[in-house]
Amino acid sequence: MDVTAVLQFATITRGLSLFLQAVLNAVIPDHDADAFRPPRTRESLYLDSTVEWLFGGLSRWDAEHFLFIAEGGYLYEHNFAFFPLFPVIIRGLAETLLWPLSSWLSVRGRLLLAVALGNSALFLLSAVALQALSRVVLQDRRLALLSSLLYCITPANVFMTAGYSESLFAALTFGGLFLLEKGFTLRACLALSIATAARSNGLVNIGFLLYLPSLHAISQIRVYRATTKGHRKVFCYIWYYGYRTFCTPSISLDRVPAALLSLAETKGYRVPDENGPPPLWCMRPLPLLYSHIQDVYWDVGFLRYFELKQIPNFILALPMATLGIMAAYAYFQANRELCLRLGLWETSENQGLDKPTPGMFNSKVFVYVVHSTALLVFGTLCMHVQVLTRFMASSSPVPYWISAHLLLLNEPLLHRRKTSNPSIQLQTHSRNGFKHPPQNPITALLPHFTACSPITQSILGYFLSYWVLGLVLHCNFFPWT
Repeated sequence: MDVTAVLQFATITRGLSLFLQAVLNAVIPDHDADAFRPPRTRESLYLDSTVEWLFGGLSRWDAEHFLFIAEGGYLYEHNFAFFPLFPVIIRGLAETLLWPLSSWLSVRGRLLLAVALGNSALFLLSAVALQALSRVVLQDRRLALLSSLLYCITPANVFMTAGYSESLFAALTFGGLFLLEKGFTLRACLALSIATAARSNGLVNIGFLLYLPSLHAISQIRVYRATTKGHRKVFCYIWYYGYRTFCTPSISLDRVPAALLSLAETKGYRVPDENGPPPLWCMRPLPLLYSHIQDVYWDVGFLRYFELKQIPNFILALPMATLGIMAAYAYFQANRELCLRLGLWETSENQGLDKPTPGMFNSKVFVYVVHSTALLVFGTLCMHVQVLTRFMASSSPVPYWISAHLLLLNEPLLHRRKTSNPSIQLQTHSRNGFKHPPQNPITALLPHFTACSPITQSILGYFLSYWVLGLVLHCNFFPWT
């Protein structure tokens, strides 16, 4: 029943997102942003203009990198900042499921359609995975359901819909963690390792594989240690491919389309050339292309974003940072001794219990709060801080757990007892003489938004405003998170 409710709401929000991005992209003129816009090197076909009109809003900003890689592979040096799994998947969809449309749609058109279909399916999968993970970890059905429904209106919505790898990464991460919680270690390792081929922060998930052995018998430790190797191998393969491409190139410039070479000269993008000198980063003791790209092309580094002109971006990231801080603080206050013991032993009063105490503060949540806090600290200090919203929203269940916990704790309309004003009671459905709570508390609360508690208004206001604003701004090349 809960899975059905999550799937229904996720489907509605995906359909509404695709519809709104098409309308907003058609109504609002695109901003002339200094973004990656490679020239089209292939001739358009009959339906390309229609697909561009319908789904062009999904190809903005970094989505152009993923589409470019999916269409022609890695060419420019800074393309290697974008990991290959998502481009491989949408190209696979374009060449298989959408191949019958090849007479009417070019590769670019089929890739855009693959983004719309693929990310919608991946988001549904990630929502179901989050619901399953939440049930196992939180041991609280209502909290798990509300968390999953909040995920369906995530503040990072536009990045879950557009040609980004967030939905893919969330599906693999939440699914892998669910498998890990259920004891399917090798399957979990496979999912989490594959996630590393989608986003670099997948490497942080090794922490889950390293932490759980300390909670199990010593005989299990060797298995868990072996499973962590998959993450390292994925990273090594990607870095090695980048090294071979630029440090020992086997391609000459005369094989690169003239339009793409012209863009490289205009923008200063490096292209591999077997007849030219290797880049300086190849001469370093540890020649890591990814670190070079983040440093040179995006100016990413420790405290580099701490400038007065970046205050608006810190404000954009503040709501997500606040949720992360509240989760860590509240969990520590509720479980001081457990946190000081790094979650390795239960308190004396909980020893002997088969299951942990249900809810946000049970012992199984500890490692997730630590993971979320680590992402928050790293994202704040070492990244473009506005990315923090989608960075955490696609990597950790904690922002949704703490939001759902606060709603259930502070919203009288979600309590089973009646409120002081009977005219604003949430509707319930009667079946066989019994009353049942509404399937979707989010949609039940919205008609009574002004009567909700300030906490509810703040949380739902944040989720919904970012949900809509992302579509308005990002899909028209305006800066967003």
